[in-house]
Amino acid sequence: MRTLITGGAGFLGSHFCDYLLAKGHEVICMDNFLTGDAKNIAHLIGNKNFTFIQHDVTKYIQIDGKLDYILHFASPASPIDYVKIPIQTLKVGSLGTHNALGLAKAKNAVFMLASTSEVYGDPLVHPQPESYWGNVNPVGPRSMYDEAKRFSEALTMAYHHIHKIEVRIARIFNTYGPSMRLDDGRVVPSFIYQALNNQPLTVFGNGSQTRSFCYVDDEIEGLYRLMTSNINEPVNIGNPNEMTILEFAKKIKEITGTKSEIIFRPLPIDDPKVRQPDITKARKLLGWEPKTPLEDGLRKTIEFFRGSREL
Repeated sequence: MRTLITGGAGFLGSHFCDYLLAKGHEVICMDNFLTGDAKNIAHLIGNKNFTFIQHDVTKYIQIDGKLDYILHFASPASPIDYVKIPIQTLKVGSLGTHNALGLAKAKNAVFMLASTSEVYGDPLVHPQPESYWGNVNPVGPRSMYDEAKRFSEALTMAYHHIHKIEVRIARIFNTYGPSMRLDDGRVVPSFIYQALNNQPLTVFGNGSQTRSFCYVDDEIEGLYRLMTSNINEPVNIGNPNEMTILEFAKKIKEITGTKSEIIFRPLPIDDPKVRQPDITKARKLLGWEPKTPLEDGLRKTIEFFRGSREL
């Protein structure tokens, strides 16, 4: 199999490169390093089955030869990034998705979109099944990411219905693990960075908002099963084990052994109060569910960050 991964130098994209190479795929990784990092793929340079192309997917994409799969993972994914670069975020979700879909049509390749739980917004239904349409503020401070992904899903389904290409839509919930950027603003690297540097752990609001954390190895396995399935509709890929942010902060303190205190700051506008995937569809159609206990995944992630130069 020959697979193109856009955003392949990002957190999830680079893990998927590793996974597919181990499966015997020829992998073409495309990234412009807007938020991706060359060090995530440095160990793959020289692998005869790996090719890197530095390119902005909002520009026309040209790839010679056949492609069996196109995985569109290019996009800023952390609030710090997409608030800082809202126009680029919207462009990669619209123009980038259009270009990647056009290539999938030309190559008769299976197209998979890395969508997000953010399409559900600040949900009024809990847990969130794929049938839920969401509660999204289209002009709020997070709208550039939410609406880019919602548009990406709509465009993907339009290509499926009109051009009959095979598509997969993965709604990815909070994922964590090695190769995350310590400064990307998401709760896992933020808490770990603060704990390892004996800084206060910053909890927004009163910490009662919930999240569900999936270890990256489990996430990639779920994504691969979706990619190789025949499901042309959205599927939640995430961990249904829900906990409050305050509970999570205490867990980070326990594992790291830090003496850091927990401090509270005002809750950002439109920050989701709950987040938990209903993975009934993934269990039934893919035979998948996450297996890594939170504590095991966090220990692996913390050890990665302990060895990081960014600390």
